[in-house]
Amino acid sequence: MTIVSVSITGPDADTLGTITRHLVEARLAACGNIIPAIRSIYRWQGNIEDEAEAYVLLHTRAEHIPAIIERVNAEHPYDTVQILATEIDHVDSAYRQWVIDETAPPDRP
Repeated sequence: MTIVSVSITGPDADTLGTITRHLVEARLAACGNIIPAIRSIYRWQGNIEDEAEAYVLLHTRAEHIPAIIERVNAEHPYDTVQILATEIDHVDSAYRQWVIDETAPPDRP
């Protein structure tokens, strides 16, 4: 079973906290680590933006990525949400098992 980290940015820690709580409650993620303040510089609609944002890093099973993307897009206030998943090649075996145990298979809660 493949374990992934999923990074998501948002307007603030409270917004990402709510989304993260919903994903953990639904057993789509084992946990989310929220960094409340980052600075993002990016091009948006022809302009260079320089904004304060928050960041969350989720740990989950790879097969949950489609459901996570769907739920985050439904709850997130941005039109275009940064949702990036990275496969984890090396992980402590106990932590890997914890992620598996705390996330449900896609076909059941």
